[in-house]
Amino acid sequence: MNRRAVLGIGGAALVAAGLGWSIFEPKRPGKLLRSRAPLPKPFEARLVVPPVLQGDQIVQREAELRILPGLTTRAWTYNGSFPGPTVVSRSGRPAAVTHRNQLSEATVVHLHGGHTPAAADGYPIDYLLPETATTMAHHGDMPMGDVAKGSRTYTYPMAQRAATLWYHDHRMGFTGPAVYRGLAGFHLVRDDEEDALPLPRGERELPLMITDRAFEEDGSFRYPEGDDEYMNGVLGDVVLVNGLPWPVHEVDPARYRLRLLNASNARRYRLELDPQPPGGRAFVQIGSDGGLLEKPVRHDTLEVAPAERFDVVVDFGRYRPGTRVRLVDRDGGDVMRFDVTGGGRGDDSGVPDRLSAGAGPLPPAVRTRTFRFNRAANGMWRINDLEYRPGRALARPRLGEVERWRFVTDFHHPIHLHLNHFQVVSRNAAEPGPYDSGWKDTVDLRASEAVEIAVRFTDYTGTFMLHCHNLEHEDMAMMADFTVE
Repeated sequence: MNRRAVLGIGGAALVAAGLGWSIFEPKRPGKLLRSRAPLPKPFEARLVVPPVLQGDQIVQREAELRILPGLTTRAWTYNGSFPGPTVVSRSGRPAAVTHRNQLSEATVVHLHGGHTPAAADGYPIDYLLPETATTMAHHGDMPMGDVAKGSRTYTYPMAQRAATLWYHDHRMGFTGPAVYRGLAGFHLVRDDEEDALPLPRGERELPLMITDRAFEEDGSFRYPEGDDEYMNGVLGDVVLVNGLPWPVHEVDPARYRLRLLNASNARRYRLELDPQPPGGRAFVQIGSDGGLLEKPVRHDTLEVAPAERFDVVVDFGRYRPGTRVRLVDRDGGDVMRFDVTGGGRGDDSGVPDRLSAGAGPLPPAVRTRTFRFNRAANGMWRINDLEYRPGRALARPRLGEVERWRFVTDFHHPIHLHLNHFQVVSRNAAEPGPYDSGWKDTVDLRASEAVEIAVRFTDYTGTFMLHCHNLEHEDMAMMADFTVE
């Protein structure tokens, strides 16, 4: 499904658009794509933690992965794995990562949540062409930005707090299929403030990338390119955690830090533990997209939209040894399972009542802007009634100033802002919601909602992005440029 295909949508789609939103399931955006391969049984695969990147180079290449029993899946990968290797950086120490493209298509790398100059942000037409490319003609009428062939080094200043970031493909009109095929990985930032806290670490710190996929009969990823029935987002029928279906992981009766990332194209998750521990409040949230909260927030349920991250601590010591604890999506079934053992070393970790001094409110805004997210009759998704066009800035904020941005939607969209993290100020003219705490780079907008955020643009001028992170919506023009001056 790419932009060129959607521009040719026929009469059936136009009729559907005229019928309004009743053609879509009201509770979650997207349409379910069923696998043609036999579905694996849950809790047979063992959880695998993505390897930490050694060195500073990532090779984008195809690889045969074993995801479903007895079958292989040909995937687009970073260094041959899905998820790709986890990049670990230190706040205040610049990091440079060189990507080599050995795929058959152009790519773009975006460090999601990274506070980076425009040149390293992954602007959607700043293509990295394959090493074997001899021409750029295969892009047809698509505009071209800063194009490199074979390799590109992305330099990240790391002038930001410790946080759970992730990197993924961001090519214009092709982000959905590229990420679906495997181009995603963690990038963790650490700092002294976080290191001073007694949080779980080592084997008790688990980055968990949650995705959903559908599979063809031969085990390959099934993705409906060019099929307008999936304009509202692709939902798979197999949930993967770190690239494996419904895995299981043995845990000590101790606290664990779970870095939860929803890397699905369109699926939202309502995550709970089943059974709940005595007294409930199983998830102790310590961080959001942009790092540590000021103080912990306790939840029974986590509602996680595409691209959002929730950094939580779960105390499996609240369960009896031998308990099998399922992580479930209340809207869609199992996600994974934790088996509580009776052994393991002691637990000297904890969650302090105060986590960070870096989560205070921003000063008053100097101006307010409104961005409306809707859909045109031709099927394209729009911002302020405009389909995306590179180089057309919908806002020109000034460096160092605080602005209030108001997002208004007629449908369900997770809205992602590049360059700077923001704070949610209000939701529907009332207090922020229970999942809006801390510094965010993605906020979940439900149908007919209005959310206001406060953001200060710092350090870097240039052109950056505002867009929906339902990847099918993004590919079909729900993006906008803003230029910091």
